[in-house]
Amino acid sequence: HCSGRVEVFYGQRWGTMCDDTWDLVEAEVVCRQLGCGKALLATHGASFGQGSGPIWLDDVSCAGTEAALSQCRATPWGSHNCGHGEDAGVVCTAQCCTLSSQAKIQQKLRSFLFLNTGFAELLPVRLVNGSSNCSGRVEVFHEQQWGTVCDDSWDLTDAQVVCRQLGCG
Repeated sequence: HCSGRVEVFYGQRWGTMCDDTWDLVEAEVVCRQLGCGKALLATHGASFGQGSGPIWLDDVSCAGTEAALSQCRATPWGSHNCGHGEDAGVVCTAQCCTLSSQAKIQQKLRSFLFLNTGFAELLPVRLVNGSSNCSGRVEVFHEQQWGTVCDDSWDLTDAQVVCRQLGCG
């Protein structure tokens, strides 16, 4: 399943979110944003392991109709009353990929989930029609749809960024 600890990108750093008020409504928004189907489970108590670094979000509250977590209400960035033992996670219905380990699935979740924070937006990226999860046509998710990347000026440096973002080396 498409599953893992939920992390968000803010201030050019990845961080976790607290499981206070975390339930299926919020998990549904995350699964929708990731293109991972419906939410099966909103996990609590760092069930996918404790994160490190900042805890960015707490008391996240969604109506359930949001297209992205960034549209939900929450406490101000970095304001929380929890530790990493309360990191939130999700289990979604879709089979996310044929990756070999939960760590790689977590990396995929991290590469997909982002919030627009005034910094350069980290666009979700995927590889399509390749022979493995680390090869294929590059697509990015922008304005609620997947699109291809033009190859003008595309080079090995650009490819290496995509590979790092997807946890492919």
